[in-house]
Amino acid sequence: MDLVLITTLVITVIGIIVGAGLVFTGKKFHVDVDERESAVREVLPGNNCGACGYAGCDAMAAAIAKGEAPVNGCPVGGAPVAEKVAEIMGTNVEAVERNIAFVRCKGTCEVTKNQGNYVGVQDCRSASLNGIRTADCDYGCLGLGSCVRVCPENAIRIADGVAVVNRNKCVGCGLCVKACPKGLIELVPESKRVIVQCRNKDKGPAVRKVCSAGCIGCMLCEKQCGSAAIHVKDNLAEVNYENCVQCGKCAEKCPAKVITPPIASTPATEGE
Repeated sequence: MDLVLITTLVITVIGIIVGAGLVFTGKKFHVDVDERESAVREVLPGNNCGACGYAGCDAMAAAIAKGEAPVNGCPVGGAPVAEKVAEIMGTNVEAVERNIAFVRCKGTCEVTKNQGNYVGVQDCRSASLNGIRTADCDYGCLGLGSCVRVCPENAIRIADGVAVVNRNKCVGCGLCVKACPKGLIELVPESKRVIVQCRNKDKGPAVRKVCSAGCIGCMLCEKQCGSAAIHVKDNLAEVNYENCVQCGKCAEKCPAKVITPPIASTPATEGE
């Protein structure tokens, strides 16, 4: 009986000491949390996708509360979330144009030479690391859907061997950009529709051998532009979106029709 009492007493004393220690430690190392941080975190979508550049929504909320990140820094939440965050922080939302993902490849099965029916691992990065190509073009879309699987908005799909973005669903989070081992996907301002839909930097004849819809570096687009918005570098036309006035003259003159027109809808930008 005495042993039971002694054991109970010892456990009670240890419990009191541990509890007092926890209380002391909690007070000594207590860190005040900005109430705005908690409020901002409640507003953020909670995807924890990292598209904002921070390690999840908690880190993003902390950065906004400290003034280290803009109130419109969440690309997934868009304008509605930015407005709520701005209200919490007591500031205004700066007008920032939405970015849309664009796949710079027009090499569908109809215009490029297919190397056969690929039945391996359906992952673009794995295929790229192993030197696997689904078509003759070294620069083209592998069409294995890694970008599709990372999209939180179901805004991208594979159609006829090439990734296609639905502009209406895309929130510009950039996860598909990171997932593409070929670097074919880029974020473009929503208002910009004149885009070179190719990444092939080989010379014209070499491009023609593998894809009839590839940029041949003929420079006709550059000669037509009156805004110095498009230049051919390393055999590939590139658009300067800041200078581009969306006149569409370069698209009209492109013999390969690899430059998207500024008004007409295209499968690579509109989706379904």
